Amino acid sequence: MISTVNLTQRYGKRVLFDKINLTLDPGKRYGLIGANGAGKSTFMKILAGQIEPSEGEVQIQPGAKVGVLGQNQYAFEDFTLHDAVLYGNPRLYEAVKEKERLYMEGNFDDEKVNERLGELEMICVEEDPTYEADVRIEKLLTSLGFPVETHHNLMSSLTGGDKFKILLAQVLFLQPEILLLDEPTNNLDMETIAWLEEELRRYEGVLVVISHDRHFLNAVVTHILDLDFQTIREFTGTYDDWYIAANLVAKQREMERNKKLKEKEELEKFIARFSANASKARQATSRQKQLEKLQIEEVRISSRRDPSIVFKASREIGNEVLEVRDLAKSYADHKVFEGLSFKVNKGDKIALIGANGVGKTTLLEILMGRLEPDAGTVKWGQTVTPTYFPQNTTEIVKGKEKLYQWIQNHNQKWHIDEIRKCLGRMLFSGEEQEKEVDACSGGEKHRVMMSKMMMDSANFLVMDEPDNHLDLEAIVALGEALHNYRGGVICATHDRELIDAFANRILRIEEDGTLTDFEGDYEAFVAAESAPR
Repeated sequence: MISTVNLTQRYGKRVLFDKINLTLDPGKRYGLIGANGAGKSTFMKILAGQIEPSEGEVQIQPGAKVGVLGQNQYAFEDFTLHDAVLYGNPRLYEAVKEKERLYMEGNFDDEKVNERLGELEMICVEEDPTYEADVRIEKLLTSLGFPVETHHNLMSSLTGGDKFKILLAQVLFLQPEILLLDEPTNNLDMETIAWLEEELRRYEGVLVVISHDRHFLNAVVTHILDLDFQTIREFTGTYDDWYIAANLVAKQREMERNKKLKEKEELEKFIARFSANASKARQATSRQKQLEKLQIEEVRISSRRDPSIVFKASREIGNEVLEVRDLAKSYADHKVFEGLSFKVNKGDKIALIGANGVGKTTLLEILMGRLEPDAGTVKWGQTVTPTYFPQNTTEIVKGKEKLYQWIQNHNQKWHIDEIRKCLGRMLFSGEEQEKEVDACSGGEKHRVMMSKMMMDSANFLVMDEPDNHLDLEAIVALGEALHNYRGGVICATHDRELIDAFANRILRIEEDGTLTDFEGDYEAFVAAESAPR
């Protein structure tokens, strides 16, 4: 269906991948994984025909439709939701729109108009032989949480997260033979992610998906494409299957290498000891030949690195932590929530969940004093020193300063050596720490903010979607850091693996603005929710 032949991509002296030869088959769902910067999105764009490779080519079966998840959420502001989804099939969209225009304005006594209408009808039949386009669009939109009465609203009326849902509906509407999805779960709530998993499990073409959501990969993919060491290795199975296999292979190679190194050392010792001894000369010569034949593989440096995230509280948190009473907030004529009340106890590590737009970020901004509530109170305990990871971190981490300078600007008492150590734990080498903050990618800005939070030494962490832009290794490290942290946590996230790693309490803001408060981990919460009532 789609193959790569000697595919190579380089930028100057830097080689992302070299001579990739792959054949991707229908019915297989591939998860493309690798460290940030390894070249996953570049490889995907080459498959999609959006950029040219340095060498090699992509071969696609003639006539196969390729669907690519759009990344520009603001490309369809003047379209209705319905039309934006219909545009997923541009040929059908253009035919439908021209047909509508001719029926509205055309002169039906003109033979050319009638001929053109016939041609357009043929295009519509070719692209939509069962005349189900409108039904499918309605089903996609309602499944994504858009009521029927909103389907002819303009895209400009939607929030960023909802615009992304339309892009997702758009590419699924095309029903392509080859489906390329780069981070499809970004900005999606848990319910929508679960719906998408079901949709993709039913997909019968070639699927290639990039995702940092481990749970999503395990639920959807049948194969893993691991981009590392400037090549792509294919594994059969889910992400967890790959993780076990890859670690086993790495350990086997390490054991084999260590065995050969020991053998080399023993041969060298024997040769050095007996090469001048006439009676042992023949044996020494034999050992020399063995040594020359001994091939010891070089240790290849993986692009996949695990950060070391460690949050340490400078003081123990007291028994009075946080109390929220009768909180209310509205925007214009939209009520986000009212009467919101809960108390955080010592030892609580809370996952804040809920659909997009229910007010999770609004609540966290109020807790941190960045937003005033319309009513209600927020009372932090006297021993509590909170620190905050805002959702718009990529907009906040900016400037011409070097990375360590940006962090030091938050507290001039922080020693530069300690700041550099924190940046090093977040995988910034000494040289990388010298670059300007504005030159950082989204993932790098998130790691800079994590470094700043480590310097804060706070005893309460408030985090809003910290896993966005992080790779799988960083998300695992964050989960471990939150699990080991001695202070309190409130973290809004849609990543179920991250929630499983740290949360002992779940707060869910409902669509009607009320709060569901569950004492226990996420697995127990899901079991309780699905139990008969």
